[in-house]
Amino acid sequence: MRLYLAVAIAGMFAGLPIRADASGDQGEVNIYSYRQAELIAPLLEEFTAETGIRTNILFLKKGLIDRVKAEGRNSPVDVILTVSIGRLDNARRAGITRQVENPKINANIPAQYRDKQNNWFALTTRARVIYASKERVAQDTITYEELADPKWKGKICSRSGQHIYNIALFASMIANKGEQFTEKWLAGLKNNLARKPAGNDRSQARGIFSGACDLGIGHAYYVGLMQTNDKKPQQKEWAKSIKVLFPNSEGRGTHVNVSGMAMAKYAPNSQNALKLMEFLSSAKAQELYAERVFEYPVKPGTKISDIVKSFGKFKPDTLSLEEIAKNRKAASRLVDKIGFNDGPNS
Repeated sequence: MRLYLAVAIAGMFAGLPIRADASGDQGEVNIYSYRQAELIAPLLEEFTAETGIRTNILFLKKGLIDRVKAEGRNSPVDVILTVSIGRLDNARRAGITRQVENPKINANIPAQYRDKQNNWFALTTRARVIYASKERVAQDTITYEELADPKWKGKICSRSGQHIYNIALFASMIANKGEQFTEKWLAGLKNNLARKPAGNDRSQARGIFSGACDLGIGHAYYVGLMQTNDKKPQQKEWAKSIKVLFPNSEGRGTHVNVSGMAMAKYAPNSQNALKLMEFLSSAKAQELYAERVFEYPVKPGTKISDIVKSFGKFKPDTLSLEEIAKNRKAASRLVDKIGFNDGPNS
């Protein structure tokens, strides 16, 4: 059914006329999203209830930027919702976003979590944490630097080093410690891997559950998703087998990535897009969103879910997202240089 819905929406978008006016009189707002529709449905329903503006959403697994570029001025998209500083920065670099100067949004989203020219805005942060076996790992604190310690040889699981989540983490290490240190650290981490990098973040939790490794690198929010996954109850067992460690809590803090939003360059319903973006930046929406996806709102003073609270105290690294984005290419180069994805003993 989800596939049919996506195809139907895509077909509807393809037939939309070009709209030049920015009055928002169409009574709708069109969204391209890397976040699954069911995750943000409660937010959009609340927005429609408050404003009367209908939302049309197209979920894409990949190719969002290429699609918008290909559509050009004919694109029906008004708002882009995506995850990771990498994808937000890539959208800006591709020229498919526009600057948004709005005092409400700026008041709700701290400068650390938005582009300097206001081309994109973060909505939630997602901590890049360490999953640790409850049975086999006694310690409750850790640092990213410690992942290169030989005591963990053959005990760490990770997804691809070139995945945007890990590239952001490695880029933050370059920003904090320098490229020379990061290269040596990555080599040490590679030597401590239990297997070749593979799968997604949930796969690393499964690896710990099965005994393949003792530590895994992953986003904290996946633990919440696994704990509440009634459709795949085996994931609840994976989640039970791990504890969440927030690296560098006694120092610079834990690296965070984001989910975020941007207005499309040729948004045909720009005023409605702006209303949606104002709503998404509000405390009410951020709390709804964070409750649904088990992430941390960026607006100061907003509540987090009880499940997220159960992970423990969280001190985020204050490194700017732009600084992370600036070091992504260097991080990717280092991953290839040391052969991270070839795995240990290579």
